Amino acid sequence: MSFAAILSANRATGDSPGALRAGLHFAGQTLVEYQARQATQAGADRIMILVSVITPALSQAVDRLSADGIAVALIRDMVSMVRDAPRDSDVLLIADGAVVSQAHVDALGTADGDTLLVTDDSRASAPFERIDAGQRWAGIARISPALLFGTLDMIGDWDLALTLIRAAVQKGARRITVPQDDLLEGRVAIVETQQQADLVASAVMAAGAPARQIRGGIDHYLLAPLARMASPALMRMQVPALQVRIAAIALAAIALVPIELQWPGTGFALLLVALLLAEVSDRLDSLALRVPPSSWTGFAAPTLGLIGIVRAGGTPLSVDLALILAIVMLADRWRKTGGLRPWMIFTPASALLLLVLFGSAGAVALGIRAAMLLAIASIGAIVLKRSA
Repeated sequence: MSFAAILSANRATGDSPGALRAGLHFAGQTLVEYQARQATQAGADRIMILVSVITPALSQAVDRLSADGIAVALIRDMVSMVRDAPRDSDVLLIADGAVVSQAHVDALGTADGDTLLVTDDSRASAPFERIDAGQRWAGIARISPALLFGTLDMIGDWDLALTLIRAAVQKGARRITVPQDDLLEGRVAIVETQQQADLVASAVMAAGAPARQIRGGIDHYLLAPLARMASPALMRMQVPALQVRIAAIALAAIALVPIELQWPGTGFALLLVALLLAEVSDRLDSLALRVPPSSWTGFAAPTLGLIGIVRAGGTPLSVDLALILAIVMLADRWRKTGGLRPWMIFTPASALLLLVLFGSAGAVALGIRAAMLLAIASIGAIVLKRSA
């Protein structure tokens, strides 16, 4: 069942009274964007951001979320909340400055009725709001329509999130307790300053991106591990995924120059680095809970790699190889490989690595022949696996 999400974005940071926690930089975006993407990934079909002042940062965040197809609105008063909040489905409530691991967000997304994520009272949980003598609210809750609108009818000027939580506690809402390890390792936290946000973001990145498609060939065994090593540092430096993707496309285009100058080994090596940058860009998108692009930008670098193979070979066989590799690439990215093991999928990156070796020895034609045989074997394995 679908639900909406309410994100609180009112409290100031500890860095500056004029800045909001929601605007802190987190995982390549603002914190409120990250929360919105978490809620969307858990199943929320619309996002309501509760604000007192609409800042340029919040407006830009809404624009970016809307551009990614996420239905989002800024709510400034209770009248707007009463008008826009769903009356036939629950809402997911996320506290101001709360960072909660996606596993907990998903659990609340599938919960039924009033449910609170809580933590036992300890020194580690001190930043969280106390709800009774032994527990504190861990920053996320699922609220039923009855409780939401019953609270909105009497809220006045009170804080909506805290009033809802207190009402849920009085009603006897179900509680899910967070393990202490999640608090100690930063998977559940309240961030008030940019320094805290950076530390928690590092913990989130160390835990890894959400589960995503496993690609085949060298993409899986070489490019993906290297991308996992490089992406956290790039994210800490606030390097946008789009810039890395543009760099990958530019480098792939530059790699065609040495190929035209009869330096195929150098060109193939540069093309392989370009595919690594494209993989890093996908990794940055995954860490930021964005879906990697499925438009031409997502295929530009590997397509230029295939063009490089055609230009280096200069024969009908190299054209045939490029076409077969394009089919394998699409089957791999669209998950049409029938569950083959990664080493059985001969991707464009796999072909380029092979051609780097043969090109360095001055045997490009032999390398293209070998790549052709491996590509045919890969296609055969995909067909046989799917027909089995």
